[in-house]
Amino acid sequence: MSEKISNNAIIYATLALNSEVDLQREYLESEDVPEDERENEDDILADLEQAFMEFVDLYKSRCKADKELPSIDELLNSQL
Repeated sequence: MSEKISNNAIIYATLALNSEVDLQREYLESEDVPEDERENEDDILADLEQAFMEFVDLYKSRCKADKELPSIDELLNSQL
């Protein structure tokens, strides 16, 4: 894939991953997780967190190049 990822795509992916991390954490904190699946669900959370952080880093580098983009804090705390 040689196409450049748009700023909007990065924003949507970052926000979606942030939501998924929150949902996975909620699920892991609930009593709904079968004990034999807990390790797998922990691994899923770790993968989601890693993907989220990679998109945050990518977004931060885009912010340096495009001063009109909101900061990562503004983005994550905004009500969309």
